[in-house]
Amino acid sequence: MADHHPVPARVRDGSSNIIQNLDDWRRVHAESMADPDAFWLKQAAELIAWEKVPTKGLEGGYDSITEGSFKWFSDGTLNATVSCLDQHLADRGEKVAILWEGDEPTDVRQITYNQLHAQVCQFSNALESLGVGTGDRVIIYMGMIPEAAVAMLACARIGAIHSVVFGGFSAESLADRIVDSGSRVVLTMDEGKRAGRRIPLKETTDQAISKVGGVDSVIVYRHTSGEIEWTEGRDHWWHEVIEGQPETNQAAIVEAEHPLFILYT
Repeated sequence: MADHHPVPARVRDGSSNIIQNLDDWRRVHAESMADPDAFWLKQAAELIAWEKVPTKGLEGGYDSITEGSFKWFSDGTLNATVSCLDQHLADRGEKVAILWEGDEPTDVRQITYNQLHAQVCQFSNALESLGVGTGDRVIIYMGMIPEAAVAMLACARIGAIHSVVFGGFSAESLADRIVDSGSRVVLTMDEGKRAGRRIPLKETTDQAISKVGGVDSVIVYRHTSGEIEWTEGRDHWWHEVIEGQPETNQAAIVEAEHPLFILYT
């Protein structure tokens, strides 16, 4: 059988690996155990784009379990999207960041780092235009499309806290998460697609909000162009809120311990 996906030389010879062999593993492990703070501060400084590089590693422990017992890099400041996007633009801007295949194998999209950065910045600006800012909670109730990733990164960009809700969950489950998180904004789609079936995400969103209220804005991505109910003043089309928005956005700098997302289990 022809080898359609040859293994790159750097992978075959191990040159891309930080740990080359067992001796290296033992050395690195010994360093991490001898001085965990110094070890992890070094890794963090090398791998993460910081606004202010931290000088503190792990604070707290299992001896006294209280709220805030554990803190990592507490005196450092950053924005996660700078590590995810900005730092790659110079060298990898035209490389593919997201390769997406939809419900049909012929539905394929390739998004480069430059394109993804621009989309994230546009949507960040759109969220800010609707009054979303640092510390606000945003529910993401969408299918598996690239815009879901754009939404997560855009929330992080402006310091908002996102909560992804699985598109198969009921209106009751979505309503519970809206209430508990205190979210005033929900991001959704007209419909999702899964194995040929259409998933009524906007309809379920409407049902959830009718139960609990408290949502000021619903942003809807047009995916299938299926018929949906519309609430004027509250509902906004994704493509309309990003129209004319700049493709740049100054990332909000937050503390390392600033919440990035809420994940309900």
